[in-house]
Amino acid sequence: MADSGIPTPPICRTCGTQYAEPRPDCPVCLDERQYVGRDGQRWTTLEELREEGQTGRFEEEGPDVLGVGCTPGFAIGQRALLLRTSAGNVLWDCVPYLDDAMVRAVEELGGIDHIAISHPHFYSTMVEWAHAFDAPVHLHEADRRWVGRPDPALKFWSGRTHRLSDELTLINPGIHFPGSAVLHWSAGQGALFTGDVVNVCPDARWVTVMYSYANHIPERPQAVRAAADLLGGYRFERIYGAWWNRVVTSGGNEVLARSVERYLRFEEGLVG
Repeated sequence: MADSGIPTPPICRTCGTQYAEPRPDCPVCLDERQYVGRDGQRWTTLEELREEGQTGRFEEEGPDVLGVGCTPGFAIGQRALLLRTSAGNVLWDCVPYLDDAMVRAVEELGGIDHIAISHPHFYSTMVEWAHAFDAPVHLHEADRRWVGRPDPALKFWSGRTHRLSDELTLINPGIHFPGSAVLHWSAGQGALFTGDVVNVCPDARWVTVMYSYANHIPERPQAVRAAADLLGGYRFERIYGAWWNRVVTSGGNEVLARSVERYLRFEEGLVG
């Protein structure tokens, strides 16, 4: 990450997506699941963010799970998660900011063996992270068109599941985006890492799903039901959402089932 004197590619200030070349628009923000800011399309670079005072943020979020982000918050404001597994370290989801101090901190923890991302809103600077740690990035083939910076480090998978190791399975539940992914970690009592494909609510006894969180568009009931049936086949005590401290710490399977039942009651008009 040392400064080479060559500016890094542009980053959308609204969603944090990095593109290979300067462009007038951000396709991710033009999509109905996101938005263009009130001030119009605005861009930055990693160099500008460093000059503005961004720094890395690291906080434990659970057993062998380290939250990775930046402060002050930027763009969508998500945090990534570094999973320290028996098969190596996996970065789940990604954040737009990265600097030398963050690279050193992660290297001291053993670096990153794999990067896996839930959906296009969190693609951010995934290529920068891949290059910094010489790690492949696992993305679902169905969302290939949202990649803003193509690179050989990007590895596309297809179908409903993809194994990263004996303990780690990527699952495509087919909600929020066609190629959305969640990650199941079977170790211990099990954990599900969902980004906001399945969003952990402020009241962590509940989760919810939306087609668009920014524009309050609900997800299709039939897709929610199918996703719940698929994910219910896995055992997980904890559910890790996309933002700091959004973690269901116990009863994950029951929380998902109860939350989906509530969602479907409202969406199918069975309440009121």
